Amino acid sequence: MNFIPTQRYLSTHQLIYNTFFKRNSAFVATCFVGAFAFQISFDLGTTAWWDYHNRGKQWKDIRAKYIQAGDSDEE
Repeated sequence: MNFIPTQRYLSTHQLIYNTFFKRNSAFVATCFVGAFAFQISFDLGTTAWWDYHNRGKQWKDIRAKYIQAGDSDEE
């Protein structure tokens, strides 16, 4: 099966190429923005995964139990 690109397909790719990859400065900026966005999304994803798999074992989950127990001993 042969793929014959249409004019719309070429126009879209030409637009992307001319916008992001043709000039070195635009290419470098695209790489930096992409790396920054990937870093943020990876960090948020792994933090959410870690919190989900360690639910009930972290200080933020059990803090209230120990703070309330400590307050009742002082009274």
